[in-house]
Amino acid sequence: MASPKFGFSLLAFLSISLPAYADAPAALDFNVAQQSPPRRVIPLNSNAPIAQGTQITLNGISFGGNWMQWQGNRIGLSDAIVRSQFGADLLSTQDAARQPIQWFSEAVLPTRLAPPLRYLDITDLAQKHGWQVQISGNALQISTPNANLTRIQQDQIESNTDRITLSFDRPITWQADPQSNELVLTLDAQADQNRIQAFKPSPAVRIRSLKIEPNANRTTIRLGVPIGLRPRITTLSNPNRIVIEVGSNFLSDKDILWANGLLWRQKSLTVRANQFPIVWLEVNPRQPGLSIRPILPNATTLVGTLPLLTTAQQSQASAAINGGYFNRNNQLPLGAIKVDNRFASGAILNRGAVGWDAAGNWRFDRLTLQETLALPGGQRYPITVLNSAYVQAGIARYTSDWGSTYTTLTDNEILLPVQNGQAGTQQTVATAGTAIPLPTTGYLLVFRSNRTAAGFFAPSTPIQLESAFNPADLAALPNIIGGGPLLIRNAQIVLDGRLEQFSTAFIQETAARSAIGQTSDGRILIVTAQNNTVGLGPSLSDMAEIMQQLGAVNALNLDGGSSTTLYLGGQILDRPPRTSARVHNGIGIFFQP
Repeated sequence: MASPKFGFSLLAFLSISLPAYADAPAALDFNVAQQSPPRRVIPLNSNAPIAQGTQITLNGISFGGNWMQWQGNRIGLSDAIVRSQFGADLLSTQDAARQPIQWFSEAVLPTRLAPPLRYLDITDLAQKHGWQVQISGNALQISTPNANLTRIQQDQIESNTDRITLSFDRPITWQADPQSNELVLTLDAQADQNRIQAFKPSPAVRIRSLKIEPNANRTTIRLGVPIGLRPRITTLSNPNRIVIEVGSNFLSDKDILWANGLLWRQKSLTVRANQFPIVWLEVNPRQPGLSIRPILPNATTLVGTLPLLTTAQQSQASAAINGGYFNRNNQLPLGAIKVDNRFASGAILNRGAVGWDAAGNWRFDRLTLQETLALPGGQRYPITVLNSAYVQAGIARYTSDWGSTYTTLTDNEILLPVQNGQAGTQQTVATAGTAIPLPTTGYLLVFRSNRTAAGFFAPSTPIQLESAFNPADLAALPNIIGGGPLLIRNAQIVLDGRLEQFSTAFIQETAARSAIGQTSDGRILIVTAQNNTVGLGPSLSDMAEIMQQLGAVNALNLDGGSSTTLYLGGQILDRPPRTSARVHNGIGIFFQP
């Protein structure tokens, strides 16, 4: 069935004057008239920067961003800033020292890895295009020459895809901000009143409205687009153009060796009749100087959630993906988390988990923990969970790995400290949300809806704790993240959501998804799959097939939906940052400085 047609509304604020551009001071000017012959692309060497900062001003607009200066007045920006604030697209490369970009025309920028970020040397690019650059304390000020929007063109390239083409008299810096129901494009260019009036929009399939807002040397384009539909934006030269396509696949294929041992890849994959945009990282866990660790929002407590971008930046990770499940209300984990040999949160419900060590040994399987309390009289009581926010009737156990305190999760819990293998004094806490100190040695037993059993644990009663993990070799690894369901094991799809006690609704859901996998040669795949152009996300079985197509012989599904987030070098790769939900934990990739 044909998509409904939507008319355009054209809004242009034309009474604002367009003053001449004020050049910034030229302490580090790169002027076209003084342009030297093209320089050979040389990787930035390992000498320390002579200046660096976290603030950038571009044509009078300030924002947070990382920059560095090296000897010879070489200036580098993080690749996240080159993409988000300048409008450059990073192109495929198998050379970690050279990053090709598409910014109206192609250029190759030298790179420098300064963990947790990677910097692109913009010195020659700035000189070629007449940018003026000045360092002022923590801030890097960049000014680009005046530019003009010379043409606006609209057409339909497919039955369900609209295209807007913006032409300019020179390359410009620009920023895209995808919002819930519109794309906001900010252009560092003046819009001529006559050209705006000459543009006559016609009915469109996907684009619901178009507004042009001139403002001094900057122009804002607002495109109304359906919720969840991501436009594809590219730049071209001769003439200089920004091309916006709405309705087509937004994803461009990439194979970028971001650093030795870390490859950023993206492409669309077809599963049965559906095509999904896939963005993933391939990681060599045995690469010297590279390590992989669980990351948490807080260093001192398991309580709390943050956007993955914030957690990754706090932990100084170069790359990260969201991890396992959690309770959004109390912001506590619902699955295994083991960090540096400490079970901060225990396994639940026979769900899938992945474990690894610093030597590059990885294990994917379903993980269970069976614990029993044995009393002198022969009574034996099973423990339901260890260090978990998963609440059920029975006896739960909490250790100092959970934190310095335990906060009651339900009303009328009976709390019993155990130290040196003996029961302490019980107390009943009437209301949920009460914080109780955890023993630094021993553990705390929490009786929920099991008051009869609590009566057998009198003070000074000897208690023998019996614990058994299955599989033991997975549980013994120093780092573990739980998720589920397990997708692939030993090259076979083993998906069984019911076995891992997921709900029918969850099993049948189609949504954005995250997963982690391992190839036959030991590479680790960190994968996200987003909704396609018709708003359909992959099912669990789709995700298993996607992981197989990527070469996984072992794979685990992670938390998904709005939690699905892939981070690299200061940027979110797979979705607009504002659409990324707060998450409890993740898996981080680190490089030694």
